[in-house]
Amino acid sequence: MPRRLATLLGLVVLATACVKGAPKMAIELHSAAFESGAAIPKKYSEDGSDVSPPLSWGNVPPGTRELALVVDDPDAPTAEPWVHWVIYKIPGDATSLAENMPPERRLKNPSGALQGRNSWKSGRTIGYRGPAPPPGSGTHHYRFHLYALDAAMDLGPELDKAALLRAIEGHVLGEGELVGTYRR
Repeated sequence: MPRRLATLLGLVVLATACVKGAPKMAIELHSAAFESGAAIPKKYSEDGSDVSPPLSWGNVPPGTRELALVVDDPDAPTAEPWVHWVIYKIPGDATSLAENMPPERRLKNPSGALQGRNSWKSGRTIGYRGPAPPPGSGTHHYRFHLYALDAAMDLGPELDKAALLRAIEGHVLGEGELVGTYRR
């Protein structure tokens, strides 16, 4: 009887995980440039070279067809978090993004990936823009949020964060987050 009960409980847990709204699988997101919760080096900020940091990940859910990444600053003195990077249509079998991703709408590596609009209204509005908090505003937290998607999304370049999140709603299999800090 205990064996049957264990099997039954296992099936209930599996069925629960398959329903909409069930907890998502946790993706492990890392950077060789900084540890989670630690300061982002100046090189990756507006005060330095303003290039994207290297990122890598693991524990991607089975069935992942594409990945999407959003980087934002919830501590910005704006109504919504300030968006630093939107990149999506990353192939599901990719395991990293190289340092210094070019600010292009369509990327060659990873093949097929697209970049969206950040929160800057002028200058480089496509691709990564590093930390640039107002001087004296304290420590800001930069959230690198990776989404694993169950479908190849039919999306064009230049989406903003809100449009991307609407498009992927209902397709997220797992999520991972890496938070870095920066202050001026």
